[in-house]
Amino acid sequence: MTSQTSASDTETSAIAVRAVDLWKIYGEVEHTTVNALAGVSAKFERGHFTAIMGPSGSGKSTLMHCLAGLDQATKGDVWIGNSKVSGLSDRGLTKLRREKVGFVFQQFNLLPTLNAQENILLPLEIAGQKADPEWLDRVITTVGLADRLKHRPAELSGGQQQRVACARALVSRPEVIFADEPTGNLDSRSSSEVLGFLRQSVKEFGQTIIMVTHDPRAASYADRIIFLSDGKVTAELLNPTEELVFDQMKHLDRVAESDGVADSDDVTESDSAADSASELPAPNATPAVKEA
Repeated sequence: MTSQTSASDTETSAIAVRAVDLWKIYGEVEHTTVNALAGVSAKFERGHFTAIMGPSGSGKSTLMHCLAGLDQATKGDVWIGNSKVSGLSDRGLTKLRREKVGFVFQQFNLLPTLNAQENILLPLEIAGQKADPEWLDRVITTVGLADRLKHRPAELSGGQQQRVACARALVSRPEVIFADEPTGNLDSRSSSEVLGFLRQSVKEFGQTIIMVTHDPRAASYADRIIFLSDGKVTAELLNPTEELVFDQMKHLDRVAESDGVADSDDVTESDSAADSASELPAPNATPAVKEA
């Protein structure tokens, strides 16, 4: 009995985030309801970089919002570490996000009146906590912002602003960082820098990262990709390469078209994603595709 409990505890401790039979249903009348998520179950390992991909309308952003406690699922459970997210009050969700979650958004979300260092420290200030000076120095050095700390967002490039956002997410040592299209507003060079930093934070700091992206090259920086279609997990890809990611996305687009649920923008998005990312250096890996 003891050995079974220990094995269960070990497995749980290795999982940073998990979803169990997650549903998100919009609409109340039976024939007008939309299943944005339709029974999603997934585990996200601690100290790993996972990307979530899928055609437009597949449910990838909805899944991330439910995992991060930004939105409530209609039914099913979400856990971050040992904390159950599902059913928490607004105050409980705020506390959970403050203590266990970091965010990196496409729009940077920096306060224009604060300089880079003040933006990085803002979550700790709100929580009434002080930064660990050694950890803060390490994060700032890693993102390469030591000479820009006194600059306000308007004085920084897009890539520098996103690195400030990454440092802000890391400084509180969260259980998990959720990144929502973090390179969507960046040029190829800045995108490469930000993605390289995210990957580095996993390798050096043991950080857990869950990223939503439509960009095959960005996704190739992850250790694992989960593909969604029609609110369901349809495939997984381990040690991805850009070529395999692009092929899988094209496959999902073709399936969606054959089912009559995709519009022309879905295919265009996948095509343009590969074109816009063609200049970024992709990490080398040995891929493995697993159909769900």
